[in-house]
Amino acid sequence: MKAVFMTDRGKIRQHNEDNGGIYTNRSGQRLAIVVDGMGGHRAGDVASEMALLNLKEFWEQSDRIATAEQAEEWLKKHIEKINQILFNHSKSHTECEGMGTTIVAAISTDKFSTIANIGDSRCYILNESGFKQLTEDHSLVNELLRSGQISKEDAEHHPRKNVLLRALGTEESVEMDIRTIIFEEGDILLLCSDGLSNKVSQAEMEDVLKSERSLEDKATELIKLANDYGGEDNITLVIVEFSDGSELVNQG
Repeated sequence: MKAVFMTDRGKIRQHNEDNGGIYTNRSGQRLAIVVDGMGGHRAGDVASEMALLNLKEFWEQSDRIATAEQAEEWLKKHIEKINQILFNHSKSHTECEGMGTTIVAAISTDKFSTIANIGDSRCYILNESGFKQLTEDHSLVNELLRSGQISKEDAEHHPRKNVLLRALGTEESVEMDIRTIIFEEGDILLLCSDGLSNKVSQAEMEDVLKSERSLEDKATELIKLANDYGGEDNITLVIVEFSDGSELVNQG
């Protein structure tokens, strides 16, 4: 397994409210995380960092995950814990009122990958069947699209594109989507915040991921593309590749 994490403030924002990383548990299994914080007075930074650091700590203290059921249960239990931590913090710190964060997280073993998401940070897979999005955005625009009220073209430029229907930490309880896929030699997962997916098309992502570049160069190229197209938002991504080698790069 090889993996790389990269984040960039973008060209407009003063602060980076995204966060993420790649972490190993006691058995050396990988957990990839991307979070995109929201809330006034820099509370978005607080939400995304708290979510990341707590999930990282829980994972690093965890033992080997043997089955997809265990992976799904682990993500559900610990993301719910983090939701409570963030919710309680926002209630006891007025400057953090209403803060929250998206999350997409993937546990990758040598047999499967289990992905959980809340909000509009995404996970894609590149495998022998092609390149596709695995997660569903929990956003107003995606709901309008799914119900047939707007077209895919309308969704691209919708004025309320940033309105989320679900986020981590904004309510006392939260629903998440969790799914497990077979993860095989040569397959690649891409986790990213909307700073990438709003700017770079799926065809462009696929071209970069299929290229002969190193994982680090692929990550750098994707962030460059998002910035070339305006870079109005923070841009964060993790790429995980199932291969013989073992390499992990965390880069801010």
